[in-house]
Amino acid sequence: MRKTIALAVTAVALTGCGVIPGSQRSGGGESGQAQQTTARTETTTATTAPAAPQQTEVIASREASTTSGGQSGKARVDITGLKRQGRTATLTWTVTALDGKVNLHNGMGTAALDMTVSGVSLIDPVNAKRYRVARNGTSADSECVCSKTQGQFLENGATSSLYAVFAAPPADVTKINVEMPMIGVLTDVPIS
Repeated sequence: MRKTIALAVTAVALTGCGVIPGSQRSGGGESGQAQQTTARTETTTATTAPAAPQQTEVIASREASTTSGGQSGKARVDITGLKRQGRTATLTWTVTALDGKVNLHNGMGTAALDMTVSGVSLIDPVNAKRYRVARNGTSADSECVCSKTQGQFLENGATSSLYAVFAAPPADVTKINVEMPMIGVLTDVPIS
């Protein structure tokens, strides 16, 4: 049973990234700043995303004042991993509220009612490509292969661990920029 679930989750991640032949590249790279894609890939397997891998070493960090959904606060993002696995890359990070209330509920999605971290993207400055979070289907209601944030309003000192899966940048790319809604850009994040 575990092997079947693991294979289904892998298929979702690979299909969402455009890795499986014949699929579109939702989570893949985009050339140039003006080009954006809303294409989503097709799959009929698992509907839930994998849990975030637990890592503790901080490889990049940034503090920012946040305002989202009428909530204001100050937050710190600690990136704890950007790991390449074949043709996908998994980004893991924590958000800690330093002051006020930090709205993760809908503050990191791509729309007002998007309660995920789908607005996070990887930016390869050398090859001028943006990598968006992978999706698990082609329909308008397909989900990102990423953390859900519904109901997360962090008070002072509270922390949330999050993740997102992307198509992996080329093997010669060893550092990349990570853009996060509310937080800004973390530069030169190493890929392992």
